[in-house]
Amino acid sequence: MEDTRGRITREGIRIYEDSDFAGMQRAGEVAAEILDMVVPLVQPGVATSVIDDFIREEIARRGVVSATIGYKGYQHASCISVNHVVCHGIPGAKVLADGDILNIDVTVIVDGWFGDTSRMYAAGNLGRKAERLIDVTHEALMRGIAAVKPGNTFGDIGFAIQAYVEANRMSVVRDFCGHGLGRVFHAPPNVLHYGRPGSGAVLEEGMFFTIEPMVNLGRPETKVLADDWTAVTRDKSLSAQFEHSVGVTATGCQIFTLSPAGKFHPTWG
Repeated sequence: MEDTRGRITREGIRIYEDSDFAGMQRAGEVAAEILDMVVPLVQPGVATSVIDDFIREEIARRGVVSATIGYKGYQHASCISVNHVVCHGIPGAKVLADGDILNIDVTVIVDGWFGDTSRMYAAGNLGRKAERLIDVTHEALMRGIAAVKPGNTFGDIGFAIQAYVEANRMSVVRDFCGHGLGRVFHAPPNVLHYGRPGSGAVLEEGMFFTIEPMVNLGRPETKVLADDWTAVTRDKSLSAQFEHSVGVTATGCQIFTLSPAGKFHPTWG
């Protein structure tokens, strides 16, 4: 679907109107509410396909649309990435084990607006290394979001994330990034989770995009499996990711995908 709202910067980034924030807020809330509802399902012994089936049914019950079903041939309502899977994990027969960590990523379309968010979950007892990885990844996301305001650059966002992660002796995945969205799923800019202060396009009020750092306990390199979809860490180290969709405001940013129940982090709520 072509998006004709607002103006386009020279970097190809769409600038939305004030009235468009409400649509993005509603789409983000729906996606976040669905991820809140998933929490009780994430238990040892549960197959990831069961979680995806629940998400599919909840999307249908709400009368909204899954952005991922049919996207480039994908047939699931979520991506579920367990342990060393970095992103784009495909739900299936895999049964969660005690201590597994997983990212669940959902995107819905509500009245034409795309709500895109992901967060970490823990099945059973959370190990100390995994817990620290999750904590660092969440804090890295929030530091990136804190850098979002008019006049800053996308490099400022990436630097805030990278500096914090590497200070904690972990690594930022380079092979995947955040993206613009609105009435389309993916659009400019590419939002890198590493970078130099002052580099990249300048942030302007009305930009909508995701910030979704993927952080590895080991090295940053990834590889895509034979299914041409699932990305894993090359060294098989644990990986974590959190994702919010945001809009740049006059004084900072609005997070569209906050958890209504306060369950965005697996040890909260």
